[in-house]
Amino acid sequence: MNKFEPQSGSTAAPHALSDEMVEELSYLPTAVMEVGDAPQPVKPPLTPSEVRTILISLLLTMFLAALDQTIVATALPTIGRQFSDVTNLSWVITAYLLASTAVAPVFGTLSDIYGRRATIIVALALFMAGSVMCALAPNMLVLILGRGLQGLGGGGILPIVQTVISDVVTPRERGQYQAYFSSVWVAAGIGGPILGGLFAEHLHWSMIFWINIPLGVVALAMLLPNMKKIPVFHRMRKVDWLGGVLLMASALVFMLVLTWGGTRFSWASPTILWMLGTAAVLAFAFIWHALHADEPFLPLQLMSGSVVPYAIAAGGCAMGAMIGLTVHLPLFYEVVYGLTAAEAGLALIPIAAISVAGAAFAGHMMTRARHYKRVAIIGTAVSALMALILALAMPMPLWALLTLLGIFSTGLGTAFPVTVVSIQNAVARAQIGTATGAMNFFRALMASFTVAAFTTILLMALGSGITISGDHAGSAHPIAVADMVGAFRYVFEASAAMMALAAVFLMLMEERPLAGPAKAAPSLVSE
Repeated sequence: MNKFEPQSGSTAAPHALSDEMVEELSYLPTAVMEVGDAPQPVKPPLTPSEVRTILISLLLTMFLAALDQTIVATALPTIGRQFSDVTNLSWVITAYLLASTAVAPVFGTLSDIYGRRATIIVALALFMAGSVMCALAPNMLVLILGRGLQGLGGGGILPIVQTVISDVVTPRERGQYQAYFSSVWVAAGIGGPILGGLFAEHLHWSMIFWINIPLGVVALAMLLPNMKKIPVFHRMRKVDWLGGVLLMASALVFMLVLTWGGTRFSWASPTILWMLGTAAVLAFAFIWHALHADEPFLPLQLMSGSVVPYAIAAGGCAMGAMIGLTVHLPLFYEVVYGLTAAEAGLALIPIAAISVAGAAFAGHMMTRARHYKRVAIIGTAVSALMALILALAMPMPLWALLTLLGIFSTGLGTAFPVTVVSIQNAVARAQIGTATGAMNFFRALMASFTVAAFTTILLMALGSGITISGDHAGSAHPIAVADMVGAFRYVFEASAAMMALAAVFLMLMEERPLAGPAKAAPSLVSE
């Protein structure tokens, strides 16, 4: 007899539902899901070749943004002579940095609303339009405005690129790709000034902007055909433009305070105090609006929890220490060791380039180790120790200084992949762009704050009549070697404190399991 047929002779009547079952069924959800919130169709997984093509195009795109932060520096004297305007020359750099910092969270959020493809096209279009405007600039004002337009696009490129990688590879594999991006920044940092000098001396300074056009077209041609294959995680919703404007405005004013404070204006001047008050009011207005808006531009809940705030703080401390030392060490090299400006630039390689080795090692460990944050805790702790040794053991031979800085930079580099991947692993897929943009925003703010803090430390130790940045060799008041060594002891101690804080934040950060297989990321050159 078939067990599914009723047994002969059975007279069982239909079973009535009990009162308890009826009550439970009454609580079942009956709401209909909106089309915009429905899961997107699952796309076939990308092949290793497609991932590799996307990665190369993303690296080229990021190289454009990184290059334009450094390539202009060596061409500034030539640009100033052509336009007969040296007073406003610093704005060629400042305009780009202000714009790129302010729009990072904006583009991150927009990529979660409109998708990666649309936002990266807009970012690259703004960047290339700004490049053309700079290349054709008839005067300094147009050049500065063009640099600001470039910054709007360049500031959107970094968070979108990091977000696209999160869409393509699993969190466990993602850490190893961060080393590739770190190497791009190193290549741009070393090659940018060289290219800028060559173009300005042998061709024309406008070539530093024209070169962006063919590179941008190649990046788009490689990226866009493959973007259609990338999984879709964005969610269409209403854009909170008021929140975005308040966030950008407060960031711009605060960045101007960090740029001008202690240099153009004293920290206690009415101008700086008024700007600080304005930044505080705008920041308070943004927070109040975010707490009361239905769908705020940057959800404050996203910045809470046991992962995101600690990861942002740790990465910010590491970025601040690296940028702060990179900006100020040339002055130390020139005064203490008698290096030329070119030699001082080469002496920055240990702190700028070797951090990639630390990032690569940490990223590799993330693909295999269960307790992936330990390597970053140890690395940042070692970095803090090296900075403390530098503070206590100075003066020392140049080779010893460069060796300790190399170890410092290696430990520092371990924090970057761990913090980036931890943040992206801790938030919902539809908010990865927002979280990544916020991370880059706070890192840039921390870097600017550290540069301003280190400048203030040196000015307090050496006196206000010296030149801290720019043409160090042309300082109106020569600095004694002993005074410079004593002043930089405070700078190295501050760096040690920042790296110790980074280690503490990493220890406090929750170590959540990473999704994905425990294996290494594929090579860029192997099939």
